[in-house]
Amino acid sequence: MKIRAYTSKDLDEMRSIWNEVVEEGIAFPQEECLDSVSGAAFFAAQSYVGVAEDRGAIVGLYILHPNNVGRCGHICNASFAVSAACRGRHLGEQLVLDCLEQAGRLGFSILQFNAVVESNVHARHLYERLGFIQLGTIRGGFRTKDGHFENICPYYKTL
Repeated sequence: MKIRAYTSKDLDEMRSIWNEVVEEGIAFPQEECLDSVSGAAFFAAQSYVGVAEDRGAIVGLYILHPNNVGRCGHICNASFAVSAACRGRHLGEQLVLDCLEQAGRLGFSILQFNAVVESNVHARHLYERLGFIQLGTIRGGFRTKDGHFENICPYYKTL
């Protein structure tokens, strides 16, 4: 498996994986799935998009972009998506490590996750193992697809 920058030929597979996470309704804040037009625009608007390619198929991806502007413009944010069929293979760790490298290359000095859902224990354990620090807990900060509220845990790591 290799992680590389996305190209336009990857967009259909990327949208499929992204939309899978959106439709699950337990991790991403987005409620609307991406179509071919909105997906192309969404991914093009990011500072960097990395894809995990395994035997010619896209199996995961991440988006990287500023978390804020101006005096906080050195802080970036990222989101990660792995195909349900490929979860449990430690692709997330490889994506996060590549993201950290790309963030530094782009001049960011802090990577912050604003809304890690508390029940997403696999992601939280990964981030903590990689040295991210939890900033606290925001009670009821995430509304799941079924309408109940879960806590979110912001994390950050200095690059």
